[in-house]
Amino acid sequence: MSATNPTLGVVILAHTALDRAGQVARFWLNAGCAVALHVDRAVPQAKVAALQDQIGAHPLLHMVPRHRCDWGSWDIVAASQDAAEILLRAYSGIGHVLLSSGSCLPLRPATALVDYLRANKGTDFIESVAVDHADWITGGLSRERFTLYFPFSWRKRRWLFDRAVEWQRRFGIEREIPRPLEPHMGSQWWCLSRETLDAILTHPKRKRYERYFKGCWIPDESYFQTLARLHGRRIESHSLTLVKFDRNGRPNLFYDDHLQLLRRSDRFLARKIWPQANKLYDFFLSDQPLMLAPVTPEPAKIDRYFELAEHQRTEGRAGLYMQSRFPHDESGQAVTAGPYSVFSGFDQVFYNFDYWLGQVTGTRAHGHLYAPERASFHGGAQVWHGAISNSAALRDYNPRMFLTNLLWATRGERQCFSITARDHVPPELMWFMAKDRKAQISLISGCFLLPLFRREYRPDDLLAHVAWLQKREQHMLSVLQSRWVQADISVWTLAEFLEAPERNLSDVVAKIAPEASIANYGLPQMQSLDGLEEFLRELRNKGLPPVLLRDFEGLAGAR
Repeated sequence: MSATNPTLGVVILAHTALDRAGQVARFWLNAGCAVALHVDRAVPQAKVAALQDQIGAHPLLHMVPRHRCDWGSWDIVAASQDAAEILLRAYSGIGHVLLSSGSCLPLRPATALVDYLRANKGTDFIESVAVDHADWITGGLSRERFTLYFPFSWRKRRWLFDRAVEWQRRFGIEREIPRPLEPHMGSQWWCLSRETLDAILTHPKRKRYERYFKGCWIPDESYFQTLARLHGRRIESHSLTLVKFDRNGRPNLFYDDHLQLLRRSDRFLARKIWPQANKLYDFFLSDQPLMLAPVTPEPAKIDRYFELAEHQRTEGRAGLYMQSRFPHDESGQAVTAGPYSVFSGFDQVFYNFDYWLGQVTGTRAHGHLYAPERASFHGGAQVWHGAISNSAALRDYNPRMFLTNLLWATRGERQCFSITARDHVPPELMWFMAKDRKAQISLISGCFLLPLFRREYRPDDLLAHVAWLQKREQHMLSVLQSRWVQADISVWTLAEFLEAPERNLSDVVAKIAPEASIANYGLPQMQSLDGLEEFLRELRNKGLPPVLLRDFEGLAGAR
């Protein structure tokens, strides 16, 4: 490509990160491409002068008269027109003009783009979709963008913008679309042939078309896209610039960790690049891509990557709770990050049940995570993964988030822990676990009495304390037996469990680790229940209602 008569002209519209725009401009200039650089009029002149000093004097560089380019305004189109006219007048050899922004980054050597355009002489690369078929339009306005008046800014005067649209709809006000135009829309980043641009910029009805598009909403996404259909001979309806939008119509940013992803793009440029993405600028604006083995383009992989990112942004990830992502219970997402098992009463029936469970299943079983004194983590740890403290005060500030944070921080490893009626398990937490399809809850009712029976602690008013514990356990049972339950629930009375402890325990363990075999380890040692019947008789004789003791009916036979 001749340094005095280039075949490619590049328009750069810059308004922020001018140092990066200067780097990209120098990239094109060094490759022998003509550059028309437009800097938004809102940028102070001192910064523009610094940008010119950074680039340096160059015969192929042209500074475009400055416009104030607000979002979606006509001035963006006017700046693009001025820049294209400068390039076409100055260089007769230019076959294509590429429109880019100051945050666009070339992904391939400039010579690759020049050769590609030379091989596609006269072809226009512009996303141009008939407005009636553009189902990706964001904002609720499709053909109405071309038939209504928009005297107010959508960003600065949103209320007036909405009212103006509403009133025009109500009174049937419509603008006439100039014939023979058929509205088309698409990405504003195009690469048009000289013939098509000449036809657009010299058309006898140019002023008429400009007056019309000045009244359209977001004309930079429709002016060239519509007129290219009127004048273009061969249109490839896609941009040479990779742009990925989120669900709100805003372009996604590319960061340093997207480098390998961008190498697999089949486009020649990408937008938007984070200004501090030093690795991206250093790599793509250097000779490094030429020194590495070519990479097969995989545009579908890039699409899947951003589809997954958008899904995670809108739907969240199972069990993830954070300031910007707090899913509601009806979101359809799993409410916790992984499966977990909750036991009630087992550690009162068996010695060292948590240790035995860890040995059989290969998990690190905790004790009572909601014990009144503190959270009893595995091995007596004071802090667990995710910097989760065993402080009861911190845990009880938000018991549900204590559990979800624990499961998120240990995802990939099943958590097992115990609860009892005495623990600080509020009703809302019990409901949360019962409706969680990733939870497995196994409860032996009546075991809340066993610590009292063994005199592990002794309340001042024994009967009142027993009644209080019974009430709490009954609430737990009512939740677990609700029709709203989605967790895997197993409930026995103490007598029922002791009728076949090995079978019952095997059923529970098999759900945690199907390959585990109790036969290899044997049952954990059962704690003695000698004297329990006398203790129950004593409670009954002191006035405890018989109904509270029904969980122990048949206990003698089971033992």
